[in-house]
Amino acid sequence: MRVMGLDYGDRNIGVAISDAFRWTAQGIGIIERRREGGHLDRIAELVTEHEVSEIVVGLPKNMNGSVGPRGEISIAFAEELQQKLDLPVHLWDERLTTVSAERTLIEADVSRKKRKQVIDKMAATLILQNYLDSKTKR
Repeated sequence: MRVMGLDYGDRNIGVAISDAFRWTAQGIGIIERRREGGHLDRIAELVTEHEVSEIVVGLPKNMNGSVGPRGEISIAFAEELQQKLDLPVHLWDERLTTVSAERTLIEADVSRKKRKQVIDKMAATLILQNYLDSKTKR
C-alpha cells in the first residue's frame, strides 16, 4: 500500500504518491480548490486509484516551531480527511519545503510561469519524501 503526500494551500493542493515499497515520492499533480468539498472527493478518488493506506499532510510551522493560523487550517484539513477517508493521516513539518522546491526549480532554469504550475506538486513530493526517509532510517 502506498502513502499520499499533500501540500494544502488556499487555492491548490499539491499531491504526491509513494512507490509500492515506500522508498520514493512522485508528484502526480494538483487539485484545484473550487467548490466546497470537491477537493475531498478528488482526494478520495486518488486514494482508491493508487491504493493509498495512509496520508501525510504538510504542517506549516513558524520558524520557532510554533503553529500559526496557516498550521491550524492544515490541522483542521487533516482531521476532516481522517474522518472522511477513515485512514491514518499524519502531519509533517513542512517548514521551507516550498522555498526548497522554488530554489530547485530556479536552479533547473524553469520559467516563472511553469514554476507556478508545478510548485505545489513539488512541495508535496518533498513533504512525502522527507516523511518516507524518516521511516526508513529506523
